[in-house]
Amino acid sequence: MNTASGIGMTSQRTRNRMVERLREKGISDEDVLNAMSIVPRHIFMDEALAHKAYEDTALPIKFGQTISQPWVVAKMTEILIENQPEKVLEIGTGSGYQAAVLSRLIKQVFSVERIDELTKVARKRFIQVGYRNIRTKTGDGFDGWQSEAPFDAIIVTAAPPQIPEKLVSQLKENGVMILPVGDDKKQNLIKVTKTANGYTEETISAVMFVPFLQGTVRK
Repeated sequence: MNTASGIGMTSQRTRNRMVERLREKGISDEDVLNAMSIVPRHIFMDEALAHKAYEDTALPIKFGQTISQPWVVAKMTEILIENQPEKVLEIGTGSGYQAAVLSRLIKQVFSVERIDELTKVARKRFIQVGYRNIRTKTGDGFDGWQSEAPFDAIIVTAAPPQIPEKLVSQLKENGVMILPVGDDKKQNLIKVTKTANGYTEETISAVMFVPFLQGTVRK
């Protein structure tokens, strides 16, 4: 898996500075930091905002969605890979950046996006940067990807008001789901671990994501 050709040294230097900031903020997994240093975040956003690509902030993309803050991407990824998953489901492809980071660390990444135009743009970006182990589809994220279940881990990049039971059902036993849960005023990043009798929850930190909406939008 190679990065896109033609990426200038300036972008690499700014990625390296971003990684140092992530390290200072507590991200310690070297594999995650390495992935963040390789994936060209500026490719996953509109050109007009590319100059802000390596700031540690969320940025807007089309259809009222966002590309997540690098620290959030790194933290969610760090938690997700603790048990070395090989097959991961992402709910909310968005720009494609989170899936691209995961693809550097995980054998198979499946990603569902409710907005068809975002799905199509993300696919083009994955081809551009040479990431071939990501499968995408347009669909209702609440349905997950039943035909490919069970998954070792699930990552959700939008906030439902409560933990979606249907997604928990698509985890293997001892599998992990990381997701924000809450409303437009208060959200927490939650780690869900599936057990033989249900699941356990662990609160990680306060966060703020776009809401997890039901249904499929085709543009």
